Amino acid sequence: MVEPLASWKSLPRFQRQSAWALATAINGRRPARYNRVLQIPSFFLSWFATEGAVPWAALNTLRTARAIRRGQHRTPAERAALAAQFASIATAASFVVEGRRADEQFAAALGPWIDEETLRNRPRSVRAGAYFPLLYGGRKRRVRTRGVGFTAEGPRLRLDVYEPTDARTPDTRRPAIIQIHGGAWAVGDKREQGIPLLNHLAANGWVGFNVNYRLSPRVRAPQHLIDCKRAIAWVREHADEYGIDPDFICVTGGSAGGHLSALCALTANDPRFQPGFEDADTTVQAAVPFYGAYDMADTSLMIKGYRETFLEPVVFGSKFADDPTPFEQYSPIRHVRPDAPPMMMIHGTRDALIPIESARPFAERLGEVSDSAVIWVELEGAQHAFDIFPSARTVRTVEYVERFLDACHRGVIK
Repeated sequence: MVEPLASWKSLPRFQRQSAWALATAINGRRPARYNRVLQIPSFFLSWFATEGAVPWAALNTLRTARAIRRGQHRTPAERAALAAQFASIATAASFVVEGRRADEQFAAALGPWIDEETLRNRPRSVRAGAYFPLLYGGRKRRVRTRGVGFTAEGPRLRLDVYEPTDARTPDTRRPAIIQIHGGAWAVGDKREQGIPLLNHLAANGWVGFNVNYRLSPRVRAPQHLIDCKRAIAWVREHADEYGIDPDFICVTGGSAGGHLSALCALTANDPRFQPGFEDADTTVQAAVPFYGAYDMADTSLMIKGYRETFLEPVVFGSKFADDPTPFEQYSPIRHVRPDAPPMMMIHGTRDALIPIESARPFAERLGEVSDSAVIWVELEGAQHAFDIFPSARTVRTVEYVERFLDACHRGVIK
């Protein structure tokens, strides 16, 4: 072990950088899946390479230009390092092209429901070359209210409010969106996820609520869902205060948040998940789950050993073999129903944490049962949590989510 490490350190810095760049490019194209050891680190490298392709390509281009200027291209090893850098830059460029093609994939999925002119003429977000302003509110920062408490009893849970900047008239009623963060039900915070989407929706007349919920292992399932339902009830109860339409509240979220947003949509007013507020109205009028886990009872298509090593001891505090009921009840696929609200599910084909193969059965089953619209969007090349980066793909995603939700609000999609 010592000898290879010493040999690696003895290489010139540019050659080491080039080797890492090429390895990152290859991993970005083909991340490790279903591998307990490599899956997590492979995801992070792939996530950075695909959604951070623009700054990554710029960095490698600067390194390459500096190496050429210094004459580091004369020996075979130096030329090989340059070739590796060129390959990594080309791969990063291909990732950007893939991200820009999200337009085509969303348009194909929404085409049967929304006419082409409407799809083309809806408001655009901040486009290429200005991704980071999108993250912080676009060209005009959205009005926010941070840390609003929404629980009257027990632990004080809080949410952030994103509102349009234009003045609201007393009789204005805006649609509302509730964002539920991910983090494997054990980590994460409202300040970290959903920001580009909430900013874009607020710019187009929506009021957004980014909510926190209690995390495992401090609490066990289904407490996360109960907390999210409390947030829905609170938003509806405070409709007058924020000028929102209590009859049009939607929900979205990614990963664990995708799972919870799907459950919120499918278990509306279910007293099993509303202890102490059984009479509260927790219906939602549309849902947009991102890369969610939809079957907690069958994890065979997820990380190997995921249920035994994480879900059982951390999230549920019980073993599936002893009693599968809690796992089944926490699975959106077990709650599909004809009166489900319209739902658009978004998943990346390169998702290394919740592979797309594990999500397709839920979309297919919901499409068979639901009387409402069920729209399944596969984003070519997208990694798990892709929308946290303000990338080319994220910019297009938030635009088409707004198109879907606007169509639901206008009654075009039912």
